[in-house]
Amino acid sequence: MTPSTRDTRHIFESLRKGLVPERGVETFAVGIEKPRDELHRQMRLAADGDGSIKFLRGGYGCGKTFMARLALHDAQAKGFATSFVVVSDNDLRFYRFDDVYRKVMAGLGTAACPRGALGDILDRWIGAVEEALEDEGFDPDADDFDDRVQARLKADLHAKTGGKAPPDFVRAINTVFELKQAGDHAEAGAILSWLAGSTKVAASAKRAAGLKGDIDSGEAMAYLRGVLEIVKAAGYAGLLIVVDEAETIVRMRKDVRHKSLNGIRQIADAAPGQPGLLWLFTGTPEFFDSKAGVAGLAPLNDRIQFIERGGFASLRQAQLRLTPFDRQRLIAVALQLRDLYLRDPSRVEHADRIAEKVSMAYIEELVDQVTTGFRGDVGIVPRQFLRQLVNDLDLVDEDSDYDPSAAAGFTPRALTPEESHALSGDRYSAPDSATVEPIPVEEVW
Repeated sequence: MTPSTRDTRHIFESLRKGLVPERGVETFAVGIEKPRDELHRQMRLAADGDGSIKFLRGGYGCGKTFMARLALHDAQAKGFATSFVVVSDNDLRFYRFDDVYRKVMAGLGTAACPRGALGDILDRWIGAVEEALEDEGFDPDADDFDDRVQARLKADLHAKTGGKAPPDFVRAINTVFELKQAGDHAEAGAILSWLAGSTKVAASAKRAAGLKGDIDSGEAMAYLRGVLEIVKAAGYAGLLIVVDEAETIVRMRKDVRHKSLNGIRQIADAAPGQPGLLWLFTGTPEFFDSKAGVAGLAPLNDRIQFIERGGFASLRQAQLRLTPFDRQRLIAVALQLRDLYLRDPSRVEHADRIAEKVSMAYIEELVDQVTTGFRGDVGIVPRQFLRQLVNDLDLVDEDSDYDPSAAAGFTPRALTPEESHALSGDRYSAPDSATVEPIPVEEVW
């Protein structure tokens, strides 16, 4: 897949800062078929009406955040709404479900609306209800049509949540509909903010809507269930919620750790009863195996324990293991990124120079140099390596006198036949007798 110029530039701006791109990760996600297929299997289960929870397990540099971002892309491509949440001890107390709910709503997105999509999703659901009423023969210009819409919204929520939707949740949705019909979009926006978990909505707006206080921790998961049903009623396949960097919990105070882990246990227990919702957590082995983490809370550990036999681990168990980078994987990703870099229309003039100086030979040398001192363990240096690679691509693009091999003290090496053909403008083909195997690339981070 060829990314847009905008996405390509976003990829490289992120890599320059040592960050995982939010967009375009699928363009250099090579060699991760097995773990990716397992996440696709989980999405199919959710789309078929199951609720589930999955954990990505891997050390630093194994690509947990990358895989999580890729899961968001794939889920949206399959018609899901998504949300990306990062565990933090500053503004996300994971044992406080009102914090979790607020963060999920802030990150809620779809293919059409990348962030803060609750209002758009609600509009789509209301539109679907209006169309259904029209199909049933009701006149949209009749004086009582809006009343019928509100009654249908309330009835649908009651049916889909088993009557467990909080009264203020239903009241807020009806109020948003009334305010929008009256053209009062500012007040409707305030109630939407409240519905998304904001605690900064004016008391006067809440009183006018008949809302009592703010969403608290005890009812936040019931609100999330209501949002899930709206997401599906709006035509989406389901909802994927990614919770990244769960290992942050291990560094919290003991009492906070225990309550946070218990919160995850509650989510795991509730997951089967939330059809269409898939939770995806990422964490290091320390998070899962240490007494300060999952292993220290027996009820959670029993539910999601990692099982390995003879060095093999099933992809389908609760914890999906991601394997570390190796040299060949790092080289393959570097080549893919170099090709993406060269596709930018602004670099056409310097493409030959970039391809010649940032050659296969140079990339191999750079991998070896960056991993020196780490005893060949590239799993802990992919961010540093890719940042250096992008910096060299930029320098070669900006200055014809810059030679990355000379700057790094490398001995010049000949170009590969493929690179020589590329520079000559011809497409390289391997000899018929050669079998060229694709280089597997498990992760980028």
